[in-house]
Formats: sequence, C-alpha cells, structure tokens
Amino acid sequence: MAHPTQLGFQDAASPLMEELLHFHDHALMIIFMISAMVLYIIMTMITTKLTDTYILDSQEIEIIWTVLPAIILILIALPSLRILYLMDEINDPHLTIKAVGHQWYWSYEYTDYEDLGFDSYMIPTQDLTPGQFRLLEADHRMVIPVESPIRILISAEDVLHSWAVPSLGVKMDAVPGRLNQTAFIAARSGVFYGQCSEICGANHSFMPIVVEAVPLEHFESWSSLMLEDT
Repeated sequence: MAHPTQLGFQDAASPLMEELLHFHDHALMIIFMISAMVLYIIMTMITTKLTDTYILDSQEIEIIWTVLPAIILILIALPSLRILYLMDEINDPHLTIKAVGHQWYWSYEYTDYEDLGFDSYMIPTQDLTPGQFRLLEADHRMVIPVESPIRILISAEDVLHSWAVPSLGVKMDAVPGRLNQTAFIAARSGVFYGQCSEICGANHSFMPIVVEAVPLEHFESWSSLMLEDT
C-alpha cells in the first residue's frame, strides 16, 4: 500500500514486480550516468571553451558517440525483453479467474468452480469502517491462495477498462468482445489494492480492485463458504 510522501513504487508482492523494480533501477542508473556525462561535457565546454578543431572534427569522438549509444540500448533492451517474455509466460496455473469490467464495478468468476462468482463494488465513503481506505475498498475482495500461479482472464461488457494492481505488477486492458489473459504469483499474504486504469466514464475512479492473498487452507475455507451461500 502506498503511503504519504512516497516517491518510489509500492513494495513488490510478486516475483514479476520484483523484476520490474530491478529493471527500473537499472534503467534509472543508466539515465543518471548519461545525464551526468552530458552535463559534465556542457560545463567543460562553457568553462574551458573546448571548441577547437580537434574536438569538433575528431574521428575518435564520432566513433565514441556512435558506438556508446548502441551499447547503452543493448544494456536496456536485453533485460527488457527478458521481462516481457516472463510477463507472457503462463505455465500450469493453479487457479483461473475471469474478471469482467462493467460501468462501474468488476465481476469475478472462478472458472475452476461451477458456481463461484460475485460482483465487486466500491464501498461508499459513509459506509467505511475505521482502517478502511477511501475509494479503494470493495464489498467483495478477490481472494487467492498465496504462492500459487494465478491466471486472470480479463474482458469488459460495455467499454474499455483496465485491471491493474501495482504491487503485483499486473496491468491488462479489458476490451469488450475480447479475452485477454495474464498471470502472477502472490509471494506473500496481504491485501493489495488497484483501480481501473482506463478512463471508462464518469465513475471511472470508483471501481477499485482488491486482491486478498491468503494461505491455501484459508482459501479453501472461503471458497466453501461462498459456494454454500450460492
């Protein structure tokens, strides 16, 4: 969960988000080095007037500023492609959940169970209890077992939506008439919050996503109770 004055990302709750954080830090260090080098060259040219013929027409300088950017691009591209491959890899999920976006709430269907499904609406501000987060709490949470590969099938019934949970490293568009899929593993127990990340209408900011990761035995108890209620 984000906290006041936070400047960076939320703490990673999945291996995929950990990889994304590492890549962010890796790319940021490269940007810092490029910025420092360019600033140093500019300040040097201003203070010492390095504008002689050797600097302006040097073959060695032209080789450096042609080869160096190519190397930098390779250093960025290789880990980026690796993470893209990991994000698309879905191997033997333990649980499949279908998330359908509506104006303006989410519906969840646990496809491995015959009758397990529910709608998830935002809790109005006047109905919140102490400790709950305004605009982020939902009346029904999407409960998943911790440390289990989860596949999410994402679609929409009316307009474009986007199912996004930052701490899990998940963000996928919900498109009417199309079924997108993504996968993640919750590495620890907890409650993780997200919101629709597509401008889907007047109440776009009022369709939160709440994912609760619990131990497997707690998930089995929850699913049994939900099936009994239906």
